[in-house]
Amino acid sequence: MDMSFAVADLIQAVVLGVALAMDAMAVTLSNSLCEPDMATSKKLAMPIMFALFQMAMPIAGYFGGTLIAPIIDAYAGIVSLVILAFVGGKMVWEAVQELREPESCSTEGLTYATIFFEAIATSIDAFVVGVSLAASGANILLYGGAIGATTLLCCLAVLAVGRRLGSHFGPKAEVVGGIVLILIGLRAFLS
Repeated sequence: MDMSFAVADLIQAVVLGVALAMDAMAVTLSNSLCEPDMATSKKLAMPIMFALFQMAMPIAGYFGGTLIAPIIDAYAGIVSLVILAFVGGKMVWEAVQELREPESCSTEGLTYATIFFEAIATSIDAFVVGVSLAASGANILLYGGAIGATTLLCCLAVLAVGRRLGSHFGPKAEVVGGIVLILIGLRAFLS
């Protein structure tokens, strides 16, 4: 494998990881703002759980997508574009809706079960991206690992500086993440 190709794949995997981590970052920030005196164990459970699901879901999507990859191999670029544009567009749409009508905090405290379900919900997009990665024949271990590690680091960063960033960060970050996914889909289509 050409070294410049491997570096380009790693850079793209990290950028994709940041884009996919936007939902998890927004949820981490929202949870932290709604429950400022959250126990340290819950604070750490969020990035760890989000990272594990963000890593596992594209791998699951990849292998699920591998079953149909021979059928769509000739159309890999357009399939990647459609899937990533759909996921990115959905992220942008939901973020714009959140900017228009912000959610209020729940009156009950955050539970581990809630964190678990938030991790599933924020990683569904990563499953769909895994199907797209199967269509393009990407190195799923590189992408899955980079997406998981990036999510972990991004959520830890939000925990560290989240209170200072303010509540306006979440939806705007999702818009950026959605646009990045659409651009990656365009790159796959054009290459």
